[in-house]
Amino acid sequence: MKLQDLEIAKSRLKEGNLTLSIVKNGKVLFETATHGISGFLEAIEKCGSNLEKASAADRIVGKAIALLCIYARVRAVYAITLSQKAKTVLEENLVHHEWENLVENILGANKEGACPFEKLADEISNPKTAYQKLRVLQHSLTRMEHELFISEEPQKEGKLKSLRNVGEKARDKC
Repeated sequence: MKLQDLEIAKSRLKEGNLTLSIVKNGKVLFETATHGISGFLEAIEKCGSNLEKASAADRIVGKAIALLCIYARVRAVYAITLSQKAKTVLEENLVHHEWENLVENILGANKEGACPFEKLADEISNPKTAYQKLRVLQHSLTRMEHELFISEEPQKEGKLKSLRNVGEKARDKC
């Protein structure tokens, strides 16, 4: 196993102020500073089968991201924060994993309840089904946010522009 790829991804994650770094054969395949599951979904869409046997370092890995790692056939995963459910999924699928903090649950952005992607992932065990359903949920939430900002007053345009630019920090080399 090429754990040096995982070490490179970990280092880039921490030093580059990133939320996700994916490395394979010593080369960066994908990096992003976007929060949430959207970065990993984008990596799958852009890199596809090139993610097989890659190593991923992510700030927060819950069951949803763990299932996406299995779907993409990622070889090794590092998380600053790893949920117990993600740990179980990675163990059951024989994926090497390392973490700094192990937690019971991943909270949503408002920190008041479970992450909606984690709620959905709780009901899923098949990685392909997880990818399909998580993608649909992400697209529907993005569409809802977009509609919300469009319906707000003109002085809120700065928020809309910043949302549009969230994905622009993503960098891929697949």
